[in-house]
Amino acid sequence: MKILFKLCSVIAVFLSLNGLGACKKKTTNNNNQTKDALAIYKKIYGATDIYLDGDFVVIKTTGISDHKSPYYKGTAWESSKFEDYNGSNSAWKQNPNTISQMNYTFRIPLNPKEATIKTATPMGPMGVSLNGIPIFNQYAAGHVALSGEINSFDQYNGHPAPGGDYHYHIEPTWLTTNNGKSALLGFLLDGFPVYGPLENGKTIVNGDLDVYHGHTCATADYPNGIYHYHITSADPYINGDAFFGTAGTVSK
Repeated sequence: MKILFKLCSVIAVFLSLNGLGACKKKTTNNNNQTKDALAIYKKIYGATDIYLDGDFVVIKTTGISDHKSPYYKGTAWESSKFEDYNGSNSAWKQNPNTISQMNYTFRIPLNPKEATIKTATPMGPMGVSLNGIPIFNQYAAGHVALSGEINSFDQYNGHPAPGGDYHYHIEPTWLTTNNGKSALLGFLLDGFPVYGPLENGKTIVNGDLDVYHGHTCATADYPNGIYHYHITSADPYINGDAFFGTAGTVSK
């Protein structure tokens, strides 16, 4: 009996020293987790500043794109950023607005989680793209479908609102052309990432996604898997019925 007791004690010490004891508390390095999460948010190259504030990432942008547009005509950026419409939409018609500089402050959860109660996306910015341009939802002013307004989107699928807020409702082709159609394109206010229309070589369609226009699987940025939204070519384009997670805030 004494020999058996001693043997059990030796085994217990061995398991404890090697992290295998049944009651040993698993620890994680929260500092590394925070660094990893923040590093992905810092892919928003169009931001003027990105920093942590508690459990939120604060992202500041001006709303001035890194690509040209016909909507820079008559603005302070006309000489460097104006470009006539050269897209493929034969029904294109320029809206009367021009692009203005903004001072956006996005406060987005550093570690997003699914919301118990899902909330609808707002009219106005519901997220931010990698080049600092706001992402809007699938509705035009008056909460109507984009079917008419879509004809005012420039060659990079953006246009300005009456207040001068340049934004994307659908695929930002400047980003997918330069970064690839499977690339990370931005984040919604709930902190969950937005990816392009390709995943593992397949074009994603609405039927591949849930009612919030996303699903969970591994991505290049999140190899352990994460819920994420996908851009598709059909309404609702980026987000469906509501945010999957709990949304942060945006001000300007």
